[in-house]
Amino acid sequence: MTRMLMEKEREQLIEYGKRLVDTELTKGTGGNLSIYDRQNGRIAITPSGIDFYEIKKEDIVILDIDGNILEGQTVPSSEWQMHLKEYQARDDMDAIIHAHTTYATVLSVLHEPLPASHYMIAVAGKDVRVAEYATYGSKELAETSFAAMKDRKAVFLANHGLLAGSYNLANAFNIIEEIEYCSKIYCIAKSIGNPVVLPDEEMSLMAKKFESYGQVK
Repeated sequence: MTRMLMEKEREQLIEYGKRLVDTELTKGTGGNLSIYDRQNGRIAITPSGIDFYEIKKEDIVILDIDGNILEGQTVPSSEWQMHLKEYQARDDMDAIIHAHTTYATVLSVLHEPLPASHYMIAVAGKDVRVAEYATYGSKELAETSFAAMKDRKAVFLANHGLLAGSYNLANAFNIIEEIEYCSKIYCIAKSIGNPVVLPDEEMSLMAKKFESYGQVK
């Protein structure tokens, strides 16, 4: 039997796709995940329109860095261009997750950035910006999300959801979890009063502390 390309990565994508559903960070087929094998120039990405609990290893699509299909019979995620744009231009991201989390999406619908209202936002940067709206699956969305995620590891996609990336899938998932939690706290706090925002100096300190705290190597 012929061995699949990126078999280990395929298993990770399936595992974390299920985790997104189990932790209520997305529903059904909402969202997508990918891993970049930088050494070999190959990207494993989840397929389009298949429930995360129904995805099999053979459904994962393998692309090259230019978006050509190397292996796979399914259609890759409609957001493949958004993933490739980050991999092509950044060297600090080898895994990307896009999810339709509830509170982050609330802020994206409001076109409201997430300020430094909680120190854990530092896992993504000093704040989380909102990318200009663009149709899902479009090259324009890849461009706007890339621009808004400059110097950050997460971005809100206007009227859409949350995108995050890191050097491996475990940390990308951690960023999704933490930014969704901080978005929830911010939304609830705003319903009561005006959240107090931490200064840039404190967020810079947090960024340094997070270089070694709680990170999955």
